[in-house]
Amino acid sequence: MDFLNIEYLKEGNERQRLAYQTLVTHQILEKLAAYQPILTGTVPIDIDIENSDLDIICYWKDKEKFFKDLTNLFSSEKEFQIKQGNSRDDETVVCNFKTENFEIEIFGQNIPSTQQNAYRHMLIEHQILQEKGLNFRLKVIELKRSGYKTEPAFAKLLNLKGDPYSTLLDYKIN
Repeated sequence: MDFLNIEYLKEGNERQRLAYQTLVTHQILEKLAAYQPILTGTVPIDIDIENSDLDIICYWKDKEKFFKDLTNLFSSEKEFQIKQGNSRDDETVVCNFKTENFEIEIFGQNIPSTQQNAYRHMLIEHQILQEKGLNFRLKVIELKRSGYKTEPAFAKLLNLKGDPYSTLLDYKIN
């Protein structure tokens, strides 16, 4: 599966097709092209629930420029918010806004997008879902509906001990 090109969403389930339309209509990935945007999270791997957002990760080299660009590009969007912070010792910029069908979260770090944990988690989760099948997928979705975040849901079902975000990165597919 090539998650670097959103064309796969056009052939997906209803929410994936809607995600594709939203991203294309609002030209979100085109607007972020300078920052290696990748759609990550639950929608690409079909474990999203009703209120799941569209997570887009980005790679910035100049945090202030990225912050300014996000503000210029998206500040007129509904419920726009932007903040700087840290995520596991890495500086981040996080921007949120709403479109007619999805909340969008743009998450940027000074780490190439394909090396960010969100992308790495998604690839591992996708492999696990392929290996474990439909019942496992449905159990993940059920846990998410009961309040679990994605990585803790996988960790629980796989009986992984410790921090689910780091142990999942070390998970080996059989």
